[in-house]
Amino acid sequence: MKKVRKWTYLGLFFGTGVLYLSCVDQWQVYAKPLTQVKGWYDELKVEEKLLAYVDNVQATGVPSFITDKEGEGQQSTEGVGIHDGDNADGNLEGDTTPEDGTGNVDLLGEAGESGDVMEPSAPAAPDTNVPTTEENQLPEGDGMESQSPDFNGGDKGPEDTEPQYRTVEDDYFSDAVFIGDSRTMGLFEYGGLEEISTFYSSRGLTIFEMFDAAIAYAPGSKKKISVEEALEQSTFSKIYLMLGINEMGGNLDPFVNRYQEVIDHLKELQPDAIIYVQAIIKVTEERSKQGDYITNEGIEMRNEAISQMADNEKVFYLDVNPLICDESGGMIPSYTTDGVHLKAKYIEIWKDFLKSHAICLDE
Repeated sequence: MKKVRKWTYLGLFFGTGVLYLSCVDQWQVYAKPLTQVKGWYDELKVEEKLLAYVDNVQATGVPSFITDKEGEGQQSTEGVGIHDGDNADGNLEGDTTPEDGTGNVDLLGEAGESGDVMEPSAPAAPDTNVPTTEENQLPEGDGMESQSPDFNGGDKGPEDTEPQYRTVEDDYFSDAVFIGDSRTMGLFEYGGLEEISTFYSSRGLTIFEMFDAAIAYAPGSKKKISVEEALEQSTFSKIYLMLGINEMGGNLDPFVNRYQEVIDHLKELQPDAIIYVQAIIKVTEERSKQGDYITNEGIEMRNEAISQMADNEKVFYLDVNPLICDESGGMIPSYTTDGVHLKAKYIEIWKDFLKSHAICLDE
């Protein structure tokens, strides 16, 4: 009889807990831990994929094709990979602002029914704590200041005439490098370009630490080197840059000034490359109204500033947002599982947009 009562009490206790978590809490108490575990698993898959690719390159000698400055094709195993960088701890905490004020939100996307994982970068929660340095320490503020940003001495904005874009095939990206955070990792993982293009990408990557992040592979080895070193050792014809979601917790001006500095330095490192600066992808309207520093208004302000850095000669501004946002101005809810990252099957929209917005300077 005692055993019956004991198991009855346990059953009631367990059933009450399940009922509460299902109907009231909706299992949110476990959401972050489960998301973090999922993020680690997704990262492991990406890392294994990268290392397998490096092994194959070293064994077969058939890596991504990189164009040499003299015009002759060169094979290179350099920088095949993106994976989460050693520059970040990978915290997949909820919507909290890191101590450094950059507001990292790089989350490893949650997997949906059809492998809808947005970017191995995760659950919509800030993903990494960027070390606080004099360079990336931003003034206090919500990043929503409206004063006109200083573009390092007034670099010219876009020309009046629209760029003449062409539609290209995947091989257009064979001499391209994609630099970005978890969203770019999603393009690497689900865009079908992992064996065509070079990716320097990491969860939590910010514009402030971009050149110092050790997220590329040294030629012929599995040793990680910084993005700056990698760009000094290889030549690219196209550079695709998307950064900004992790810096939403800081003021606007430092972000804009640093972004312009990055573009200028990329021109120095890769003088013959076309630079595509991509608009920060918006979040869903629900995510924007959540009440923290990640808002579509803030993203729009940063995108407006980024767009002014394009000269439509060597630097071009690309904005995929109109194709993935609804009438509210935010990302279409069904396109994401976390409000921040695109599901795997919608990465193709982004990729097709890039293919239909290509500049061919040699034609």
